[in-house]
Amino acid sequence: MSPELEKYPRNLLVCEKSNFLNEKSRHDIHVSKHSFNYKTSVLIPECGILPANFSNAFSSFSPYYLVRDLPVYELLEETFLESLVKKGHFYALSYNTKIDEDNSIALLSSGQFILSLNKDTYEQLGLEGRPSQYNHRKAMRFVVTLDLTDKSLAPGTKRYQRVLSSLKDRLPLKYDFLFTKYNTGCDEDEALHALLSRYSYKEHKPVFSQHVLKNIQCPTLYPLDIQGKTLSCDPHSFLEWLGAVNLDINCENAADSFLSTYVCPEPQSSISQAVVCSVTGFISPENVFVLLQELRKYFDEPKFTPWLSVTVHGFMDSPVSWGTSEHGFLKGGENFYNFICFKNQDYWLHMATGAQDACPP
Repeated sequence: MSPELEKYPRNLLVCEKSNFLNEKSRHDIHVSKHSFNYKTSVLIPECGILPANFSNAFSSFSPYYLVRDLPVYELLEETFLESLVKKGHFYALSYNTKIDEDNSIALLSSGQFILSLNKDTYEQLGLEGRPSQYNHRKAMRFVVTLDLTDKSLAPGTKRYQRVLSSLKDRLPLKYDFLFTKYNTGCDEDEALHALLSRYSYKEHKPVFSQHVLKNIQCPTLYPLDIQGKTLSCDPHSFLEWLGAVNLDINCENAADSFLSTYVCPEPQSSISQAVVCSVTGFISPENVFVLLQELRKYFDEPKFTPWLSVTVHGFMDSPVSWGTSEHGFLKGGENFYNFICFKNQDYWLHMATGAQDACPP
């Protein structure tokens, strides 16, 4: 094998097949555990206009906030902790911090507070953690995980005071943060805006875009053949095609094209049109789940297409992928999942991470 091919970043792809109506289906668990998402894309073959309920679902996506130079200890202050963090549906992620170079901070809706730190910061803070699983011969990164819902970290306890002192007095870390929340109440909104009012911030609405493709080649998919052994194309080939379609790359390998020689994988069929739409921002799992529910209703009435697809991309530099599983960048930073929803309520779920990440659940 050539040296150039050996340098090509590997990845890990886990595939799962089930039915949304199956009581043992884990689709909702997978969605809820993927906390930090920046883009959601939907592809609907043989469709020329995005259905109104899909548009409404995208429009209902929660706003998010970019907060500048926020001291990390503010996320642990008693009022904010009790009024917002412990009640769930709140997410925070340090912004523009590279997981393989910088300190990276994340707060999950479960109350898990994750600090991925370089060696110097970890030693100065003096908090208990563990070496990152992506270290080489020497431990140069460490991960501190704090369960803010644990009684031992309740405001007033010795452990809480020690953690707060480390982040406030010993080493007062400051970063830009992304915040988002889902359908919180008045008290939670007041606590958030009380914090935001003390710092420079800007509220953003997720950005929606869509376009219609005409007369394209599309891979053939059958619900029972997830591995692509007989009737369907294989998962890697499908995801590669899906990425090309979302980037509006021509898949015909035309003789006069000097930009792309990519061609749609076999088996394939021709479709007259398809809608591709996406929303980008800081997207909560709850928003994704609402969208997925609407996508499932698409086949309540007869449709020309037997399937549709939704892809959710996680932040490449998030310190975690699924749940609290550590995420590493290495060469690619892969961190996404894709649902293919069939008209009989069967679905395929593809979950992808980098080669060194923990296996998706």
